Amino acid sequence: MCGITGFLSFQRADDDSTAVLSRMNDQLYRRGPDSSGLWFDDAAGIGLAHRRLAIVDLTPAGHQPMHSASERFVMTFNGEIYNFNELRAALDYSWRGHSDTEVMLAAFEQWGVEAALKKMVGMFAFALWDKQERALYLSRDRMGEKPLYYGWMGQTLLFGSTLNALRAHPAWRGEINRDALALFMRHNYIPAPYSIFRGVYKLPPATYLKLTYAEAERQQLPQPIEYWSCKAAAEHGAQHPFQGNGDEIVNELERLLKQSLAGQMIADVPLGAFLSGGIDSSTIVALMQSLSTQPVKTFTIGFDEPGFNEAEFAKSVAQHLGTDHTELYVKPDEALKIIPAMATYYDEPFADSSQLPTFLVSQLARERVTVSLSGDAGDELFGGYRRYLGAQKAWDRIAHWPGALKKTAAAGFSGLAAVSGFASQGLPAKVNFQAEQWAQNLLVERPELMYHRLASHWEKPTELVLNSQEPSTPLTDAAQLARVPSFIESMMYLDSVTYLPDDILVKVDRASMAVSLESRVPLLDHRLVEFAWSVPLAYKMRDGVTKWPLRELLYRYVPKQLIERPKQGFSVPLEKWLTGPLRDWVEDLIDEKRLRAEGFLQPDIVRAKWQEQLSGKTVGWRIPAEQLWNVLMFQAWLTEAARPL
Repeated sequence: MCGITGFLSFQRADDDSTAVLSRMNDQLYRRGPDSSGLWFDDAAGIGLAHRRLAIVDLTPAGHQPMHSASERFVMTFNGEIYNFNELRAALDYSWRGHSDTEVMLAAFEQWGVEAALKKMVGMFAFALWDKQERALYLSRDRMGEKPLYYGWMGQTLLFGSTLNALRAHPAWRGEINRDALALFMRHNYIPAPYSIFRGVYKLPPATYLKLTYAEAERQQLPQPIEYWSCKAAAEHGAQHPFQGNGDEIVNELERLLKQSLAGQMIADVPLGAFLSGGIDSSTIVALMQSLSTQPVKTFTIGFDEPGFNEAEFAKSVAQHLGTDHTELYVKPDEALKIIPAMATYYDEPFADSSQLPTFLVSQLARERVTVSLSGDAGDELFGGYRRYLGAQKAWDRIAHWPGALKKTAAAGFSGLAAVSGFASQGLPAKVNFQAEQWAQNLLVERPELMYHRLASHWEKPTELVLNSQEPSTPLTDAAQLARVPSFIESMMYLDSVTYLPDDILVKVDRASMAVSLESRVPLLDHRLVEFAWSVPLAYKMRDGVTKWPLRELLYRYVPKQLIERPKQGFSVPLEKWLTGPLRDWVEDLIDEKRLRAEGFLQPDIVRAKWQEQLSGKTVGWRIPAEQLWNVLMFQAWLTEAARPL
């Protein structure tokens, strides 16, 4: 796990180019504290930089940027190629070390870039310069575990693992993208390919971008090219379902997950796993322990808050499996000290509140290991989110209503929800919630748009974000939908290409990298992803049980009674904290004069939402604290972004 950055420039800076590269690279220190490397070709104006967190081949032979044996290619690479030993055996090459970086370069030389990418199993982002073709390649792993930003600033193309690395270049002229900010307020993350800065993009997962020197001279940006497709995997799985019964599905899942773990447990440094006590992380740890001759190191964070603590469940699972378990109960004042600094770990606005416990468990794990595996992606692949069933039921109720009836009923529910003094008339607030829900659901034209609305924090973000227009995403563009048999599978697909890479994986990557910890996600081996899409929905959700294959696999290792309980998630008591110990911090960030001076958010809307939170009387059906968290995380980020690097 490392950090990468670089530039291709046709404008010679006053500063020495290697000094510029070094400044950019310094911004990646947390991602790679073990060593750094720079390479610059003055004639071509191309520079590559690398910060290393040494995991495999700790010797100087693993140092980057690295050249291929012929000197044709030079690369800076972030990530891990889990099948590098298998690829190494298939390549005719004179090896200098045993790193996966060297294997990648040999594969590019022997097979070509796209063909080599299709053979690789791993998580990665890299920049590759081809001296022979005078072309720059940027690429990212299939599911989007590793980040890569890029964009032109004048005559200079900047790229890197973080926006802060790009900001350190003298050509940087960052303008906040208000349209992307509107997307952030809706989703609590910024979906790829957008970033918070205009003209700077996230490279989409499973793509590579090839920029020739001629294109670069014209400051062009060619479209990224797919070398794998989640959409194609979902559609192929639907058309060619797994032929087997329930036991055979669980057997195949076990085989593929053990295959994934065999690659992901390779490391020349201490390795462990996050354990929440839920289905996904417990399954990963159970199989890790079955493959290990030593107790697996596991880590859990606990809170002394009812409804927000799963540490006791994790402890029971760890004791049953015999892991070397570490748990830490975090006191509220300790957690609260970290919250204002969260924006420094995320170099664009990010507002999934589980970022806090994710950072804390990463910090705990880093005290004993350098690599930690997680159970992320089980919900997207096997239908675990409760919202899937809820959205399906809501759509089923209205799917066959005539259009005219829908409009009439929507108007009636809107009127009911708008009744003044509703709660004071003795009617429960839940009625207001349900009336607003029905009014909005009745107006959507297709189920995916209803899911888009249900997944929104701010349903009308362009009213909140001044001078903004909301771009389309896979959730709103019907052309980007996968052809799958059911609405539930459509939601699973949409989460797999939006929420998973742009929220869940961003959260884990930034939190772990903030403490120089490598995090790996075994369920995202693309062979396992392809299999999951071939499992019929009737087996994923069987007899009213979600994630049935994962549960059945886990029950082979852990007694059912240790696992079966209501899903809690990995969250913090936002409502209690915002109006309690964090109140002064909140008031400072959303001060009306401050908001008006900054000019990004509509102060009246923000202040009204804050008053709603303080009063305890929710006006709509969304939780005000969650909506405010988006605002607060942007405001906190804006404070950090305004400071010089």
